[in-house]
Amino acid sequence: MRFDIAKSGSGLIYEIRHIVAVANKLKEYGVELNWENIGDPVQKGEKIPAWMKEVIFDVLRDDLSFAYSPTKGITATREFLAELVNKRGGAQITAEDIIFFNGLGDAIARAYSSIHVDARIIMPEPTYSTHLLAEVLHASFPPNTYRLNPYSHWQPDIRELEQKVKSHQAIVGILCINPDNPTGYVYSEETLRKIVDIARKYDLFVVFDETYHNIVYNGKKTAMLADIIGNVPGISMKGISKEFPWPGSRCGWMEVYNADKDEKFARYIDAILNQKMSEVCSTTLPQMAIPKIMTHPEYGNYLNERVCHYEKLSNIAFNILKDVPYLIVNRTNGAFYMTAVFNEAVLNGRQTLPIKQPEIKQYLEQLVDDDIEFDKRFVYYLLGCTGICVIPLTSFFTSVPGFRMTLLDKDEAKFEHVVKTIAAKVVEYIESAK
Repeated sequence: MRFDIAKSGSGLIYEIRHIVAVANKLKEYGVELNWENIGDPVQKGEKIPAWMKEVIFDVLRDDLSFAYSPTKGITATREFLAELVNKRGGAQITAEDIIFFNGLGDAIARAYSSIHVDARIIMPEPTYSTHLLAEVLHASFPPNTYRLNPYSHWQPDIRELEQKVKSHQAIVGILCINPDNPTGYVYSEETLRKIVDIARKYDLFVVFDETYHNIVYNGKKTAMLADIIGNVPGISMKGISKEFPWPGSRCGWMEVYNADKDEKFARYIDAILNQKMSEVCSTTLPQMAIPKIMTHPEYGNYLNERVCHYEKLSNIAFNILKDVPYLIVNRTNGAFYMTAVFNEAVLNGRQTLPIKQPEIKQYLEQLVDDDIEFDKRFVYYLLGCTGICVIPLTSFFTSVPGFRMTLLDKDEAKFEHVVKTIAAKVVEYIESAK
């Protein structure tokens, strides 16, 4: 080519799926894999109930389910979702304040690409990869972050957040993922209000990724953006991929708050909508199904049963991992992930796990060169030794080494075995270089 055509940032890796290529290579060598890298309940054995399938079959009988939808989404569905928000008694919205996208990945990409090139959204550290990649691709620079502290149950550093907002004039928005991915942290209402107060004080908008807002357990409660936003401009991101679950539907939406109160924010939302118009609309079938599924008499019990199961797995994993030397582990109270952090300076480039097959050992040793992050090195050796596929924590834009695993197995005994195996291999790996 006459010049370099790749946009800066395009070399970034989405590790959640990138590691799949490594795992599949090991599968070719006969390794039995246990996928703990991606938050897909269906792939982990979640059975979609018959009543939900019947709802979708019934929607399919409507010829309009095969058609384009309006750019913002099916009007009746947007009206339904707006009513759900308004019943909470907080901020009030209309159907016009809701925009559908082809999954939240699409919504996130549009949200960041519509921001002025010199503007920044500050995000938590660690942070979900899709937000990170969208911000980097938008800005061509590493993102501004505020820390979630593993030594304090993943509490965000509110003082650091305010100081960075105050010091960096390019920051125009604050991202909050609640419940959090990758940590499973659930924000208290008090903490959420402090974040919104900072946005109000410094004339910013907020983005709340609330994908897991109905997956909270262990006695924890949290507020939604609509409950606390007041007159601050903001966006709530929601979807059905985790809650129904229907990840293959690629169906998520934005709820827009207070665009009428800030002219600059209103122009930003218009820019998002104009981008959306270029692809015409989002998937029609799942939009039409949403009200019918959410109002079905079985839906509440079905969701509750699933949440109780995640709670049970959360506590199984925590009770096993909390006593493992070399690890810091916080109980997961929302979403369906658990993140473990390695103690400072326990990892190095000499540690290994035994790998019996020479070809697998050779393949992995080519990957774990001197430049690889120490937690990623552990993850590769764990994969080669056991077939268990987890994600290195440094993939979520943090220097803190660790790993994230899912809490999705339907077989509790199998899950307990997997976690015990991870626990044993952590100790074996770290002590291998002594």
